[in-house]
Amino acid sequence: MAPRFDRLAGEDLARADAVGALLTGTAPLGVAYSGGVDSATLLALAVRALGPGDVVALLGVSPSLARSERATAHETAAFVGARLVEVPTREGENPDYVRNGVDRCFFCKDELFGRIDHEVVRDHGLVAVAYGENADDTLRPDRPGSRAATEHRVLRPLADAGLTKAHVRSLARAMALPVADKPAAPCLASRIPHGQEVTPAKLRQVERAEEVLRELGFSDGRVRHHGDIARVELPVAEIPRAVGDDVRELLESGVRAAGFRYVVVDLGGIRSGGFTLPLLAAGHRG
Repeated sequence: MAPRFDRLAGEDLARADAVGALLTGTAPLGVAYSGGVDSATLLALAVRALGPGDVVALLGVSPSLARSERATAHETAAFVGARLVEVPTREGENPDYVRNGVDRCFFCKDELFGRIDHEVVRDHGLVAVAYGENADDTLRPDRPGSRAATEHRVLRPLADAGLTKAHVRSLARAMALPVADKPAAPCLASRIPHGQEVTPAKLRQVERAEEVLRELGFSDGRVRHHGDIARVELPVAEIPRAVGDDVRELLESGVRAAGFRYVVVDLGGIRSGGFTLPLLAAGHRG
């Protein structure tokens, strides 16, 4: 199978062409790629505009990338028809990343883009690198990774073409991308409260606990790491199932087996930026 470029029509076609126009002269292009809907859509549009031989998907790999996300990224890149190059990153060796301030994402993206600049661009003869920031992302205050992209001169064609998250999903569905309706999946480090160190052991705990949520059939879910306590965030409509007798014991035992003593279900459901946005509102910047 392959992306259905022939199904692009109307506004979807116009937006795809707008992104393609912004990529003129960028081949060979590297796409900083996570396997999520934004980067996968950008990857597909780059292949449409430049051809598969002139596009490389660049997947940053570290303990903060869940194994399931890594596998999905490979599958989606193969579907799109782009070569995938794994870029090992070492943000976990940077004390500024480990301390986990609200600017943690800057140090992660700075590490990724720096590795691409110093190693991948030369090895693959890349003319430019792009990433999947969309127009909605540019309005959010909790995206310090955007500063790293600017400093490394990384292109953001989705945002520059005015594509919102809804536009991106519409394009992904039109092209029949397998991740068109995939929930957002921020890196595992986002599950650790700011000010508490990011460690490989904590990341493994979170990953194992979230595997339990998938095995139990929840459509989305995050496990926030609060020391001995795992705070489970689920879509609000699925919370009743989580606390029903047939699932509750399996959820509790599975998450405890990941290394937590206590398991709680957050009645507020999933909150994007739940750790970061309150601190930014209070004036914290680092």
